Amino acid sequence: MSTKKVIVTGGAGFIGSHLCRALLGRGHTVYAIDNLYTGRLCNLESFANNPRFHFINHNIINAIDIPADWIFNLACPASPPHYQKDPIFTTKTNVFGSLNMLELAKKYNARILQASTSEVYGNPLVHPQVEIYHGNVNPIGIRSCYDEGKRCAETLFFDFHRTHNLDIKVIRIFNTYGPNMDPNDGRVVSNFILQALRNEPITIYGTGLQTRSFCYVDDLIAGILAMMNSDQHVTGPVNLGNPHEFTLLELAHFIVHLTGSRSIITFKPLPHDDPTKRKPGITRAQELLNWTPMISLEQGLIKTINYFESYVAKIPMLCDNHPQQTNRI
Repeated sequence: MSTKKVIVTGGAGFIGSHLCRALLGRGHTVYAIDNLYTGRLCNLESFANNPRFHFINHNIINAIDIPADWIFNLACPASPPHYQKDPIFTTKTNVFGSLNMLELAKKYNARILQASTSEVYGNPLVHPQVEIYHGNVNPIGIRSCYDEGKRCAETLFFDFHRTHNLDIKVIRIFNTYGPNMDPNDGRVVSNFILQALRNEPITIYGTGLQTRSFCYVDDLIAGILAMMNSDQHVTGPVNLGNPHEFTLLELAHFIVHLTGSRSIITFKPLPHDDPTKRKPGITRAQELLNWTPMISLEQGLIKTINYFESYVAKIPMLCDNHPQQTNRI
């Protein structure tokens, strides 16, 4: 495989940083673009001195001109507390940011991948969720900036493909977890692990019977790269996630067991528009990409728990994000 010049927007984020590492490991030159709104410089520490790695502090709501062969568009706050903090900014990132990256891909005839989300299915009436399902999304709710923003981004990608014959790839990412998660992002896995490690009450919103399917980040990265390397006619959308379904109550008990925690479980009201079921249908990924997640929930949780045990005390020091423009960390 020939090496490429690659842009990863959201490159300092949880998934973006793992993607940058994987691309560097395959010999590519990587430009990580991130405005550090939710991305963290500490996620880049392990490869910051690689001469093929470049970090650029930039908000993709504004255009940027960097020649590239591949573009991975991952930039967007992804957890509800983050994307609801400034919903207009979230919508702008999804729409204007995607438009700017599509124009850049068009200029340099680059292949471009959109990291969409299972949230495009909303609170689904079809289970499991498959790519032909158009979703059940509230267009005016508190989650709409993210859900509808990602849906609009997909629209832009396919319109650029139809209008300009742009080489696009669209994936829909389901719940993903692993090292480099922000401990303050409000996601269920990081919340439960931190509460368990501190022997604090584990907070479940709703009854805990709502379900999620949890994909370890290494499996997800393998799927993303398989999609980017697929034939040009494979545009997507393609679901990437682990189809094994668990209730949040089962997850909480499992994490308590793995951590040996003394935490008790407490319940609070379910947030508005929070989906009650989430499970990917991955037949399309299996057939088109030969991709199936391999890491079990137990294996992945142990790795993630070890990460938080080892690094959570260092995070305030390591993640002092300085907003100046740099070419290297």
